[in-house]
Amino acid sequence: MTNELHVLDKEGLESDFIQQPQAAETLFVNEFIDGILDPSQEMLGPVKDGGTIIANTTPGCWGPMLTPTIRGGHEVTKPVFVEGAEVGDAIVIKIKSIQVTSMATSSGHDEPITDRFIGDPFVSVKCPGCGKLHPSTVVKGIGPQAIRCSTCDTDTAPFNMTNGYTMAFDHKGHIGVTVGREGARRIALDAKNYMRTPENSIQNPVVALAPSDIVGVMARMRPFLGQLGTTPSKAMPDSHNAGDFGSFLIGAPHEYAFTQDELDLHRTDGHMDISRVREGATIICPVKVPGGGIYIGDMHAMQGDGEIAGHTTDVAGIVQLQVHVLKKVALEGPVLLPNEEDLPYTAKPFTKEEKRRARELAEEFGVKQIEEALPVSIVGTGKTLNEATDNAIRRASKLFELPESEVLNRATITGSIEIGRHPGVVTATFQVPKTILKKVRIFKTVKKQYD
Repeated sequence: MTNELHVLDKEGLESDFIQQPQAAETLFVNEFIDGILDPSQEMLGPVKDGGTIIANTTPGCWGPMLTPTIRGGHEVTKPVFVEGAEVGDAIVIKIKSIQVTSMATSSGHDEPITDRFIGDPFVSVKCPGCGKLHPSTVVKGIGPQAIRCSTCDTDTAPFNMTNGYTMAFDHKGHIGVTVGREGARRIALDAKNYMRTPENSIQNPVVALAPSDIVGVMARMRPFLGQLGTTPSKAMPDSHNAGDFGSFLIGAPHEYAFTQDELDLHRTDGHMDISRVREGATIICPVKVPGGGIYIGDMHAMQGDGEIAGHTTDVAGIVQLQVHVLKKVALEGPVLLPNEEDLPYTAKPFTKEEKRRARELAEEFGVKQIEEALPVSIVGTGKTLNEATDNAIRRASKLFELPESEVLNRATITGSIEIGRHPGVVTATFQVPKTILKKVRIFKTVKKQYD
């Protein structure tokens, strides 16, 4: 559906019209990119400011890592243009629901195979047989050597799974259990059905590898999005849109090489792997390209802080988001508003009784006013966890116009530093005064999350 914009000529006569796409109240997304987030590429939409995005997302890391034609390490949705979002604004993304559709998946710790890539096994895969870059592949049989080059039939997966497992999920989405060799084989022989891979996905299903090193482990499911954010202002691989994985791009021997300054300027840190980015949470994302370009992917069935194995349970699923534009809220990276139960104990909103006791104590010592404050989590990324923490503190200091030393104190006594992904994604969470939240134009969003 379009709007017609009529144009007048010199005599004031109607001479032409331009077709303008009409923004959708609800936009359904089932298209994916080849792993490169490119601001010059056409986006889906637009979706209305205040509208809803519903997406069928593909599994994240391992499937794309086993598919050399996907050049970013992940297979995320095609970005969505949000009506009214301009560079220097922010977009509020409320996660209304997340539903796992996969019935099983496989995962494990990875080891790159040195003769099968140039510089970066996520971005520039080379067939060890014919030498072709980004070769197309087919799945032949099951097991570690199932991913074969379409040209020369050589085993061409750029990663080994040094210790892996196959996990089945209960139909209610509550529990996962790792299965043995026969169970893994059964799942591998019907791979796409068990993984429920979306029809437009091109990834090779990881369950085809049929790993079963760990058997009989039970795990609670609590799905979240490892990738949720806005498009960077320079083309980059999707899994590298963060300070830690992005460091692989610095001086890289391929066309997506960056300098450190370029990476800091252009990235939007959409690849967070923070387990608190789940149903009920809110993310405030920077707008660095017109329309923002919201993209989604890398859903996980469960994960502990750190994703210390490098990978977790990648699944397909259905996501519903509501988006809203915040004008003139310039951010360097995301701001996370987790569910209250996911906040550190010291950062949780205060109860009426706690506030009453604080006022009594303040009066005893002559303090005339107690701060009204609410919790905010500032995402920071970097090559290491220390660098990521420094990045989060600097971002908080700049956004709230507070000395870094004050941010450190507030994060110590009213919050916490929590790990999203090892080696370099953290959140700096602390209580921020209401007056400051109003000044930076995010008070209403924060209040709505925790009121």
